[in-house]
Amino acid sequence: MRRQSSDGLLRSGATRQRATFLELFLDLVFVFALTRISARLIADFTDGQRGVYAGLGQALLLFLALWAVWSVTVWSTSWLDPEAPVVQTVIVMTLVGSMTMAVAVPNAFGARAALFAITFVTLQIGRVVYFHVAGHGRPDPQQSIRILFWFGLSAPLWVVGGLVNDGTVRAALWTAAVLIDYTGLLLGWPTPRLGAQRLGVQMIAAEHLAERYQQFLLIALGEAIFVIGLAFSGSEFHANQTGGFVLALASTVLLWRIYFHAAGGMLDAAIDRSRNAARLATEMAFAHMVMIAGIVLTGVGFELFITEPLGHLPAVWLIAILGGPALFLAGRSALEYQVFARVSRSRAAGLLALGLLVPVTVHLAPLTAGAASAVVLLGVVTADTRRSRRQPAETPTPPF
Repeated sequence: MRRQSSDGLLRSGATRQRATFLELFLDLVFVFALTRISARLIADFTDGQRGVYAGLGQALLLFLALWAVWSVTVWSTSWLDPEAPVVQTVIVMTLVGSMTMAVAVPNAFGARAALFAITFVTLQIGRVVYFHVAGHGRPDPQQSIRILFWFGLSAPLWVVGGLVNDGTVRAALWTAAVLIDYTGLLLGWPTPRLGAQRLGVQMIAAEHLAERYQQFLLIALGEAIFVIGLAFSGSEFHANQTGGFVLALASTVLLWRIYFHAAGGMLDAAIDRSRNAARLATEMAFAHMVMIAGIVLTGVGFELFITEPLGHLPAVWLIAILGGPALFLAGRSALEYQVFARVSRSRAAGLLALGLLVPVTVHLAPLTAGAASAVVLLGVVTADTRRSRRQPAETPTPPF
């Protein structure tokens, strides 16, 4: 029989480190949520009704809201016992609320704005209140107060933004709300008289937390594969479209290889060896957030050069075709620093190369621009492979 901690909610040494089936079930909702965000972006790049830049900003806000829900859930289940009934109930609440938010994403800045905002606020506040009441204040009643204090600051901005009719006002209110939510998460919800304290500062299940980050990264790659398959299956299967399909699949494999090479596979060891595991794990969350946003944007680029491989290349398409991989490499560079306290030259070279390609590829076909991006990713993978052959396997040395 599994030994529980003294209060029955905190993880104990005998609690399983692997993600539970309920947690994996929750992830399926976020697979769907990422497809809705991706679909919004594809529409913004192709039909121009909202405008690319406005659409990117809106999609970013929606993505950040969904990521906040998922990341706080993961932090909680890496600190608390995910098989405790109270924690499982909170996960089910998160599943229902996240699915409601996901179905509202396509019109979240229009007819479904109120649904998205009110669901988000209800979920974020409701599950903290439920956990506090059902858990009889255990294991840390002050943490509930901290989190509710910060949610109380952002909640009116979310709700009012969802109810107003002016899209510009809504964007401004939701941007302020996101900044408040993420400031609280990053700083550990500092609260008057109580101070700040990150979730799990007492004990973090490093293996569980690392696995959950890795799983969500794979979810993002899976969403990119979904986009690739949907785009190609709806095409005429012409030779150039087939080439775009193969190129997109190859690029996805390269993204997977870059992530899991060294640092991406050593997250748990880095957290275990860190002098400040809570801070390191928090910064890893932000690094993964950037990488996942980059993968989603890269998937949009796949759709563009599969469906219109040799057509005219609007300059804004390079935001997805080159900007997506660049965003991924930026996040991966941050993760590498968090694990090894250094950044490989291949990451910096890759970012520089993608930047230098912008004035060149703007005059080329979309498929050619996609091929140039893939060559850069291949160069990073090649450099990583050569480095691993010349040097022995590294031990994580986190900077703090």
